[in-house]
Amino acid sequence: MVEKNQIIRAVTEALSSNGEGIVRHEGITFFVPYCLPGEKISFRVLKIKDKIGYGKAEEIFTPAEERVRPKCPVFTRCGGCQLQHLSYRCQLRFKGNVVKDALRKIAGIDIPVPAAVKSDLPYGYRNKLQLPVGVDKEGKNVIGFYAERSHRIVPLSGCPIHPDWAGSLIAALGRYMEECAVKGYDEETKKGSIRHIVVREIAGKFIVVLVSATEELPNLAHFESLLGEIFPVFTLWLNVNDKDTNVIFGEKFILKSGPGFFEGEECGIRYEAGPSTFVQVNAGVRAKLYEAVVRGIVPDGDEVVVDGYSGGGLLTAMLARACRRAYGIELEEEAVRCADSLREKNGIPNMINLCGRVEEKLSGVLDKEKGEKLRLVLDPPRAGIARSVLNGVLESGIERIAIVSCNPATLARDLGILTGSLIEREGELVKNPAYAEAKAAAESAASAQTEGAGESRALLSDETESFSGNFGGLKGYYHIGRIQPFDMFPQTRHVETLVMLERKNP
Repeated sequence: MVEKNQIIRAVTEALSSNGEGIVRHEGITFFVPYCLPGEKISFRVLKIKDKIGYGKAEEIFTPAEERVRPKCPVFTRCGGCQLQHLSYRCQLRFKGNVVKDALRKIAGIDIPVPAAVKSDLPYGYRNKLQLPVGVDKEGKNVIGFYAERSHRIVPLSGCPIHPDWAGSLIAALGRYMEECAVKGYDEETKKGSIRHIVVREIAGKFIVVLVSATEELPNLAHFESLLGEIFPVFTLWLNVNDKDTNVIFGEKFILKSGPGFFEGEECGIRYEAGPSTFVQVNAGVRAKLYEAVVRGIVPDGDEVVVDGYSGGGLLTAMLARACRRAYGIELEEEAVRCADSLREKNGIPNMINLCGRVEEKLSGVLDKEKGEKLRLVLDPPRAGIARSVLNGVLESGIERIAIVSCNPATLARDLGILTGSLIEREGELVKNPAYAEAKAAAESAASAQTEGAGESRALLSDETESFSGNFGGLKGYYHIGRIQPFDMFPQTRHVETLVMLERKNP
């Protein structure tokens, strides 16, 4: 019988979708972080429940060829990265298989998925720094990232997936807090002031936001002077969050210095961003992704495109320049103001920005543009696309859709609904046997498709070309015409995925 704290020797068989090593021992499946397939390891049992266990690696006896030396001194302690020990080439393959496995397990969609499109910068790529600030057990201020699955802050002096300015910023904030007697926020006692610092770089200019539980902080001018030593151009906001919540920003933003908003340029389009405007964190991969969306959704130029969850409007503008008319729908008012400014600055009159929820605004746009060659782009948050939006899309008859997702699990669910592989019964989504039958019939009539790599050695696959093809499906639903992951977040388990869907008309 396996017990807690027992040391077990075994061989790692696979990688989980979270990047953990999978070890099977005496009928129990263990998840052991920072271990790679084929490695002989020893691990300590931390927890067992219902034949699922969690362990901590004690020793790696035979390292895998894919193992590399992490660049971060606190890797394995900080919860920010999960894959720095895996070669970058294998990270790209791993992420393709994460998407493939999610589609198969959740939605019953079994298609090959290629390796992720690489980031030109495997390190130093993030244009946004977001750090919790608190106090340690001795009551001393601490600035860093949360440890995995906890709110214990691991202190940092820098971070290799961020540019060098991140270390300078951390040092400046620590100095300000020490010299001005400002305390980090204690989540247990609810005492202290500063809860987070959030910094966004826009074309060499920096939007700095201090998130505080109090509206007044002492001698902020001193912090401004320290920022001036790091950043040539910056703006400083104070965000007030006095709620007992895990949400970073509160509702109130107070501009302390600078213009508040900055302008950048992407693909010849000038755009504007503020303290809470959504902008993809990896500019190089963002450009590759957005260009792929535009190529896939508006090949002819006479389309009318609706861009749901449109953020600050950059992608909407790129679509508008390539099509007859483009609508952007976004809930965040600040982002819509930035999108309106973008439209005016770039002279794009056929770009129409709407403020509101996609589930509330989409039907009105579809009714207004009925009869046009409608196309739809959806880039939802991690929670995925609202069920009412999915139902509305199925009823609309739109011929082509592009979905951009940062969460393979909710992507699989949403694709299951749109392809008909999932149906609702008694309030729950279940796999649709009719979809499986249609798929099997289509495959028997078509040429054999290359099988994707299996779970146990998936990261060794050499599949690199984007999948493109129709694997059958049900009439009145959509089939997947193309699927391609993008590595927006190197060194982490996270992956961005583009899916092109085409209507399978009755």
